[in-house]
Amino acid sequence: MIRDALADAVRITLRALEIDPLPERVHLERPANREHGDWSTNVALATAKQAGWNPRDLAGRIAEVLNANPPDHVRSVEIAGPGFVNFHLHDSWLHDVLVEVLEAGATDYARHDIGTATSVNVEFVSANPTGPLHAGHGRGAAYGDSVARLLERCGYTVQRETYINDRGTQMQKFAQSLAARRDGVEVPEGGYQGEYIREWAAEMPADALPLEWGEARALAEHRDTLARMNVHFDTWFSERTLVDAGAIDATLADLRSRDAAYDHDGATWLRSTEFGDDKDRPLIKSDGEYTYVLPDIAYHRDKFARADRLIDVWGADHHGYVPRMKAAVQALGHDPDELECRITQLVNLLDAGEPVKLSKRAGDIIELRDVFDEVGADAARLTYLLQSPDTKMTFDYAVVKSEAAENPVYYVQYAHARIHSIGRKALELGIERAELGATDLALLTHERELDIIRVLSELPEVVLVAANERAPHRVAAWVRELAGAFHGFYHDCYVISDSVAPELTQARLWLVEATRVGLAVALDLLGVSAPEEM
Repeated sequence: MIRDALADAVRITLRALEIDPLPERVHLERPANREHGDWSTNVALATAKQAGWNPRDLAGRIAEVLNANPPDHVRSVEIAGPGFVNFHLHDSWLHDVLVEVLEAGATDYARHDIGTATSVNVEFVSANPTGPLHAGHGRGAAYGDSVARLLERCGYTVQRETYINDRGTQMQKFAQSLAARRDGVEVPEGGYQGEYIREWAAEMPADALPLEWGEARALAEHRDTLARMNVHFDTWFSERTLVDAGAIDATLADLRSRDAAYDHDGATWLRSTEFGDDKDRPLIKSDGEYTYVLPDIAYHRDKFARADRLIDVWGADHHGYVPRMKAAVQALGHDPDELECRITQLVNLLDAGEPVKLSKRAGDIIELRDVFDEVGADAARLTYLLQSPDTKMTFDYAVVKSEAAENPVYYVQYAHARIHSIGRKALELGIERAELGATDLALLTHERELDIIRVLSELPEVVLVAANERAPHRVAAWVRELAGAFHGFYHDCYVISDSVAPELTQARLWLVEATRVGLAVALDLLGVSAPEEM
């Protein structure tokens, strides 16, 4: 990679200048302003003081040495500001990037191995099996699954998991509500009133146990809805199995053995204040009932037995729960940093600027499947991923459905469709791509062509940063940039035309294929399919 080659050249130069100590790493980044060069390093600023140099003088000497014997692809090196070293490169570096993209293909381009031999459990959605999924679950589902995809592309072994809260008061009320609707009587106070309860009760066999049947019916609906947005779990973990397996009692015994649990006023408590929480948390109430905290600790204890790191994706109402779970895993003897808690903020659903009405079927929520019916599952998923999950988002049906450049979903999908339209035209005219090695990629000199390759060159870094920061929205931003670069190319540069030389057509066909590779990688990471026609 060009970044590694430039870093090596800088390191060799520093050694020749007898800079001591040499930096462990030469940091290179792309200047925000293209006029400042293709790459820039702050190495002179980072090392000058300790080496006894003035930063700008050191930068000048680095530039002087590199200009006297420029590395491959380097056109010139200049200094800027207090001591930045900026590299201006020949277009040939981009042609090398193009070859790299094409040879690696969608399977291997922008793939990393930083997670090799590390397993990660990503838990997300984790909805109560008492009704359909709502629109907010969609954001957590899209986010959690794309984080898992990013981690997998970086070499981690990933388990996708959802936790089924299938015990406790809410499940009992759910079962009682189903039974009441089946038997034609009023739902008990505090029960579930949605129209879906009537629908499901009408499906329920007369001899079925409402709790078991209702849970299975709810989970079937969850699976079907999530499958529409390309989300599938490796494990659907039942809370009841924790009780049946004795895991909760074992967890409490573990905490007691570590002096992390104690009895007071007839209840059992976690010493969570010793691990950073603002107060100790009850584990067992004075009436002998578990609080919700103890089964959650048992669940995390179980997950740590199956993975090296845990990532929990929770809804906006779980902010206060983070410190107590961090305290709990520390009480179990784990590094609290091995548990990450990611909070997804609320989604404000609009239609042409007006609030979307609540689902008639569910009563008090907007069902996720209704969102899919309105805008399509792919469009919904990509929209959920456009922003960082820790920001509130506005999701407007009218915008997502519009066929305009202002709609990022349409903009990206249309780029993919245009690529296939070029392929169909080539097929109709009997034009086949020549072998890559026989194609003169140096003919690609138009700024629109080079813009595409520049964007493609950034994908490996984008994937790495997005994985490390658990930030799929960075990939969403990148794919919008690639789509924009391709639309500009499509508008200004004919691929197949009597006015275009056959050799240039061949080079541009490979450029189009590289764009397809970039779109394929990004859309896979985002869990979104792409249409071949629009």
